Formats: sequence, C-alpha cells, structure tokens
Amino acid sequence: MLAAVFDFKNFVDTFWQNAIDGISLGAVYALVALGYTLVYGVLRLINFANSEVFMLGTFGSVIAMALLGKNTNSTPFSGFGIVGAFGLMLLLSLLFSGGAAVALEFLAYRPLRKRKAPRLVFLISAIGASLVMSSAVERFGPKKNESYAISRVWTGTQTVVVSIGGGEIRVRNLIVIFGSLLMMFALTTFVSKTRFGKGMRAVAQDSETARILGVNTDQIIVVTFVLGGLMAGAAAFLYMVQYQVTDYGVGFLLGVKSFTAAVLGGIGNLKGALLGGFLLGLLQNMGAGLFGGKWSDVVAFVVLVAVLMFRPSGLLGESLGRARA
Repeated sequence: MLAAVFDFKNFVDTFWQNAIDGISLGAVYALVALGYTLVYGVLRLINFANSEVFMLGTFGSVIAMALLGKNTNSTPFSGFGIVGAFGLMLLLSLLFSGGAAVALEFLAYRPLRKRKAPRLVFLISAIGASLVMSSAVERFGPKKNESYAISRVWTGTQTVVVSIGGGEIRVRNLIVIFGSLLMMFALTTFVSKTRFGKGMRAVAQDSETARILGVNTDQIIVVTFVLGGLMAGAAAFLYMVQYQVTDYGVGFLLGVKSFTAAVLGGIGNLKGALLGGFLLGLLQNMGAGLFGGKWSDVVAFVVLVAVLMFRPSGLLGESLGRARA
C-alpha cells in the first residue's frame, strides 16, 4: 500500500540531483522572500505584488539577450562574452524590478499611507497591482508561443563541475547558489552598517518615535522598496540562468512559495528568509522525488499550513527591528 503512495525507488535514485536542484531553486525563493521580509519588517505590509516585481525582472534578462541579438540558435558565447551577457542581464533585471518596486510604492501604497488607510486596503491594493502588472505584460508583451526564452548558447554554464552520488553540480548551479549568498551578504551588511539600514531598523521598531527623532520615514520606505526590488531582480536573473524561460504568469506560484519561505524562516527576519528559501526548495524537490512531480506544489503549501499551525513566528522568528545582523 505504501508503495502506491510513496515511490521510494525514485526517491533514492534522484536524491542527490533533487537536493542540488532544490538548493538552486531555494536560492531563488530566498531572494524573493527577502522582498516580502523587508517590506513586512518596516511597514507590517505583505507586498503580494512582489511576485510580479520578480516577473518583470525576468523580462529584463529576456530584453538583454534580445539587445545582444542572441537566440537559441546563435553561435555560443565564450570567455568575456558570457561575462558581458550576464552583466547586461543582471543590470536590466535589477532596473526592471527595482523600478517596478519604487513605482509600486509611489502609486499603490503611498497614497494609502497618507490617508492612513486600514491594512486590509493595502492588501487589496497589492493584489490589484499584481493583477495589473501581469495582465499588462500578457496584453502588451511580444508574443512568442506565450513564453519567452533567453539564449541557451553559453554552453559553459552546463559544464558539470562535480558529481555527487547520482547528481551533477553544474556551473549554473554554482552561479545561482553563490550569487544568492553574495546578495544576502550585501543586504545584511547594508542593513547593519549603513545609515539607511539603521533607519530601516528604527522605523521597524517604532515608526512614530523614529519620525520624532528625525528619521525621514518616507525616504526609508522608498529605500526598503528599492532593496526589495533589487533582491527580486537578482532572483529573476538567477532564475533565468537556471531555467532560461519565462512568461507573464511566472511570478504567481513562485511568489506564493517565496512568501511561504519567508513565513517558514520567520517573516521580518533576513536570515530567516534565506534559511526558509533553501529549506523549502529542498522539501519541494524531495517531495517531488517521493510522491511524484505533480505533488511538488502541494508539498510547498502543506509546509505553509504546517508552519502557520505549529510555529506561526517561523523557525527564527526575529523581526527586522530587533535583528542584529
């Protein structure tokens, strides 16, 4: 009976590859989760539109490759060409996501804050903004079989670096994993060492007291959205390096799972977002190996329900305002 539910042979055969791919996927979850964590930590607002901020970042990478004139049948890049292509992809992904996050704050949230709107109104506004962005890309984006692929021509990223068990660690896995860790290090350093970072923690602790003490809360909120957008943009770039295809709906499920990762680690906690992202990526891929690929999304949502039931504060549970990064 258990064999009908659990595919133990497939789980064992794919264990190492699922672990490697799960960590890579978890790295993307972690960076998007940081966007949720930053905004929630400062504003106590769940920015559900962050998923579409990520989606727009993936199109930044698509446009970068279009500008370079590369498609799936082009001559492969080599050497500095790969570095230049990745640099342009990252730059445009950061610009698209960062710009979208700032526009979201100015157009969707700031007017509500000025009117001291209830939190439910912010949530509805976030959902509405999310739908507007995805619908706009669906309606006005260039049509190409309803999905948009970037060049698969940098063959070097497919190179196997090392084999573990039955799994293969490729160059692209290392780019994604170490890229996410580098972004996390940069963010924690910014929050703990800079004037803006200290202002973010002050506003997170008590916004009114911070305002009285001379902190420009509007400026701090903009910086928070910019940082969240940049994390989403970096995640979008790494996602395209790993999977190389996107569409207008790519942010929805990934955004929900990234929110799950933020809750799992402790929403409002920077290190918790990183921990939650990697754990969720592993659990999802291991679940797919054990139950079958069609159950991978179910595993993610079961994790969310379980965390909310048994440990709603998350694994680390420390808010941004109390963090000592």
